[in-house]
Amino acid sequence: MTVRRVRGIEMAYEEAGSGVPVVLLHGFPFNRSLWREQIEVLKDTHRVVAPDLRGHGETEVATGPATMEEMARDVAALLDELRIERPVVGGLSMGGYVALAFHRLFPRRVRALLLADTRAQADTEEGKRAREETAQRALAEGMTAIADAMLPKLLAHTTHMKHPEAVERVREMILATKPEGAAAALRGMAERRDQTNYLANILQPTLVVVGSEDQLTPPADSEVMRREIRGSRLEVFEGAGHVSNVERPAEFNAALTKFLRDLQP
Repeated sequence: MTVRRVRGIEMAYEEAGSGVPVVLLHGFPFNRSLWREQIEVLKDTHRVVAPDLRGHGETEVATGPATMEEMARDVAALLDELRIERPVVGGLSMGGYVALAFHRLFPRRVRALLLADTRAQADTEEGKRAREETAQRALAEGMTAIADAMLPKLLAHTTHMKHPEAVERVREMILATKPEGAAAALRGMAERRDQTNYLANILQPTLVVVGSEDQLTPPADSEVMRREIRGSRLEVFEGAGHVSNVERPAEFNAALTKFLRDLQP
């Protein structure tokens, strides 16, 4: 783990390997360890950077909502520090929101996109209220209450039944998140813009992946992105929920490595 000071906060990240750079952005309320299996596979052929987004893992919490644009600017500043100009940018769930915001802000800096278990649509009014209630609960009760509420929806039924180690790993990431960071991210996600009409502007190669049992951003949301992003490809992992890279790592890694291999040099 390395720490750099960017945009007024201490930002932690992991870096491994060499070659074409790949930046992996974790979901809410996780941290860079979400990408453990992907880093292990990709580091032999790529330079992989996995940061802790603001308020998560070992990266500091800043004041105010942690908007997707602020997180994207943090990532851009970190890439400047690392002298990485044009990486493949990938994100899962909230990380996908940040990846889309990064593309909107810095389209020429994106070599290709990975959008995993995420969506382009903004929150509904009901969704925004739910995020604020969850933010207040995190601050009042801590992250154990958030883990208990989220886990049934995050992971597929098969994962809960047959892979307790995956359930425990996801729980540990949630519990390690600072309540203040979780609240800031929830409020930032509630503010995010609808990116649906922007998708047609994405001209880079794009891989969209989703678990067949994803309750939070179901396959229909991924189909919207596949349809609107010209030339994109969609992979659906059977029996996976919202954290498909942890629930189906072999299938996820196979799809990602093939996508990266097929990119033009």
